[in-house]
Amino acid sequence: MTPRKFRHPVVAITGSSGAGTSTVKAAFGDVIVREGIKAIFIEGDSFHKYNRQEMKEAVAEYAAKGKRLSHFSADANLFPELADLFKTYRQSGRGKRRYYLHSEEDARAWGQGPGTFTPWEDIDEDSDILFYEGLHGGVPEVAPYVDLLMGVVPIINLEWIQKIQRDRQKRGYSTEAVVDTIKQRIHDYVDYITPQFSRTHINFQRVPMVDTSNPFIARDIPTLDESLVVIRIKKELMMKYDIDLLYLKGMVEGSFISRRNTLVVPGPKMNLAMEILVTPIIRKMLDLRFV
Repeated sequence: MTPRKFRHPVVAITGSSGAGTSTVKAAFGDVIVREGIKAIFIEGDSFHKYNRQEMKEAVAEYAAKGKRLSHFSADANLFPELADLFKTYRQSGRGKRRYYLHSEEDARAWGQGPGTFTPWEDIDEDSDILFYEGLHGGVPEVAPYVDLLMGVVPIINLEWIQKIQRDRQKRGYSTEAVVDTIKQRIHDYVDYITPQFSRTHINFQRVPMVDTSNPFIARDIPTLDESLVVIRIKKELMMKYDIDLLYLKGMVEGSFISRRNTLVVPGPKMNLAMEILVTPIIRKMLDLRFV
């Protein structure tokens, strides 16, 4: 009798810069703790090709040739290495990773400067599941090795407001600098970011119920109380995991079904809806790890 193989699931949360993927990651962190799951977390920035200084130089070189380069671009990222990590992890629970050091505080612990990468290292600890959060969990090179792919995609004006506010307050950039970055990335956003949301199994799209007509003059980010969240679930996923939208609707007060595969929930109920929807999926994925 052929021995059964132990397969480790890969879950990816993908979305643009400022989309709110970190918030969704935190919600799933609660699921992991509650369910007693051992997880490996991979940050998408660690698979950028260039460190901070190298990226500035590469952008200038591309511009001098009349070309574009941004963190959304394939040329600025290590898609084959990310795909290899996911493929290897699914087969063996192992792989190679590194960390991107965003801040002075992060860098100090490694004795390096901010905006650099730590050395590559082997994943040698035992775990149940790998969680990726970043820009490129659903690109064609990577998506075949993801067991559950989730997109976080607020409407574009809200996404820009969130990015401007975050980069100003947490990273010290001026509004002008952030807007310039948005302009530089817009073509790569269309080419590399939006196509991923046609490959996702679940999309979470936050829609503000307040005026966001000009995101570049907004003084604050619309709150969850001022928002609805549209949750679109791929038909194949609904069938595979027996997802019942009527049950979900009954569990989340104030929600409604807008299409056969789409549930709309009040903003403050977003995390609750995520947990109710995803927890049974992850449980079943872990139950079916022997293939």
